[in-house]
Amino acid sequence: MRYFSATGDGDADLDKAQAAKPSGFTAVDTAADDPALIAFTSGTTGQPKGTVHFHRDVLAMCDCFPKHVFGAGPDDIYTGTPPLAFTFGLGALLCFPLRFGAAVALIDKPSPDALLETIARHKCTALYTAPTMYRALCERTGETDLSSLAKCVSAGEHLPKPVFEGWHDETGLKIIDGIGATEMIHIFVSAAGDDIRPGATGRAIPGYEACIIDNDGAILPPGEIGNLAVRGPTGCRYLDNIERQKSYVEDGWNLPGDLYCQDEDGYFWYQARADDMIVSAGYNISGPEVEAVLLDHHEVSECAVVGAPDADRGQIVKAFVVLREDGTPSDTTAKQLQD
Repeated sequence: MRYFSATGDGDADLDKAQAAKPSGFTAVDTAADDPALIAFTSGTTGQPKGTVHFHRDVLAMCDCFPKHVFGAGPDDIYTGTPPLAFTFGLGALLCFPLRFGAAVALIDKPSPDALLETIARHKCTALYTAPTMYRALCERTGETDLSSLAKCVSAGEHLPKPVFEGWHDETGLKIIDGIGATEMIHIFVSAAGDDIRPGATGRAIPGYEACIIDNDGAILPPGEIGNLAVRGPTGCRYLDNIERQKSYVEDGWNLPGDLYCQDEDGYFWYQARADDMIVSAGYNISGPEVEAVLLDHHEVSECAVVGAPDADRGQIVKAFVVLREDGTPSDTTAKQLQD
């Protein structure tokens, strides 16, 4: 494996660095079901929680998504923004390259400009980052040679369809969307290439099963909104948190806390976090769906939609919007966005 320093001079050869160290050591005698790491997450629910993953979980992480969906290989040069302390970054920028003998270009302080410079400088082929960064990069793609990029992965938050389409228009590349969880160590629903349906997260990746269940645990038919449930070679094991464990794992299914619906072809369509659905006058309204519409407006840079208390309807939709630099903050613009 080779690794690059995005801010240093030249490349560093890991093999040469290893050659300067002692040639042998006594390996710890471990089993597949021994703990390998404890990853911490707060998610959207209170105090941070430690999630325990075994040695076999790390291998499963490398042999499911990157092998069967991403199409990892030894010629890849990875880069991205997720910290190594997050399991999204742990897989993308450490475990996957190690597993497949690829290279990594690490960035000390990720920013749109630093990311673009790193891709161009090291001819990176694989990019891992969040939808917010893809949207920021879309405005700068004309400034940098991105021709080396072949595969782009998004996770960490819902990928709005306008962001997917904007990136595709600018680069010709389809973003591989995915949902994962620290509790599951990495991505378990995704799609790539011709299997991508813009707006959908994807299907359960090889090795995993996923379905939609109601609050009583019954599996719902296609088209019904409910709780995403998943099971496979990895799963949630909270460290010393029995009550939280009981709410996350029910009847063998892991419940990440996301509301989805599944279509007839097995694709999962994100609706909202389970505790973020806006209920207005009896109607269930998906905040991310409204955000996607607002992001399609040419003057909108970023937005967030929440449910605001209302005496008559219980809740009403409220949007916080950041306009682009050339946007016009006015009553007319506000009316356009409301319409």
